[in-house]
Amino acid sequence: MSAERPTVPRLVLGSASPRRLELLARIGVAPDAVIPAEIDETPARAELPRAYALRLALEKNAALAARVGPEDALLTADTVVAAGRRILGKPEDAAEAERFLRLLSGRRHRVITAVALRRGARLWRRRVETQVRFKRLSEDEIAAYLRSGEWRGKAGGYAIQGAAAMFVPAINGSYTNVVGLPLTETAGMLAAAGIAPDPGHAAA
Repeated sequence: MSAERPTVPRLVLGSASPRRLELLARIGVAPDAVIPAEIDETPARAELPRAYALRLALEKNAALAARVGPEDALLTADTVVAAGRRILGKPEDAAEAERFLRLLSGRRHRVITAVALRRGARLWRRRVETQVRFKRLSEDEIAAYLRSGEWRGKAGGYAIQGAAAMFVPAINGSYTNVVGLPLTETAGMLAAAGIAPDPGHAAA
C-alpha cells in the first residue's frame, strides 16, 4: 500500500502587490487567495530600515492570522528602500517622488525585503538586502520619469522592472528582492511549509 501524500496547504498571499503575484507565478506558485493587510506603516521614531521592514512583514502577518485557516500558509512581505539610515516609502505625490529621485541620483542605496510565512504554529522569517547603484540622473530624465507616473505606489519612487531599469548600471544581490520578493529565499520557505514551487507550471 502506498503512503498517502501529505496535504498541500492553501497559500494566502497577504499583499496587494501585483509584482509579488507575478514573481510567485515565475516559480509556478499560485496563491489560493489574496488578502491585503491593512496596517499603519508609519516608521517608529529612529527606526532603522532593516528593523522596519521586518516589523511590517510580521505585523501584516499577525493582522491576517485570524482570517486564514489553522493549516493555511500565510505569506506576507515588506520592501524598503533605504538611503543610509533614511527610509524612503511610497511617495505621496510627484514632488516627493522627485525628492527621492534626486536623493538616489549618482549614489548607492539599499533595498531590503522582509518575508514572513506562517503555517499553524510555525513562523518562518527572512530579510534580504540588495545594493543598488543609480547613475547620475539628468533633469530631463527626472522630468520624464515623473511624467510616466511609474513612481506611484513604489517604495523609493521607482520600479526597477520598469523604465527605471535605465537608471541602474549595477546591483549587488538579488534582483527579485528589488522587485519586491526575493524568490530564492521565498521558495525555500514555501518548501519548508509544504508548498513546493513547480517551475513546470511557471508563467511564461
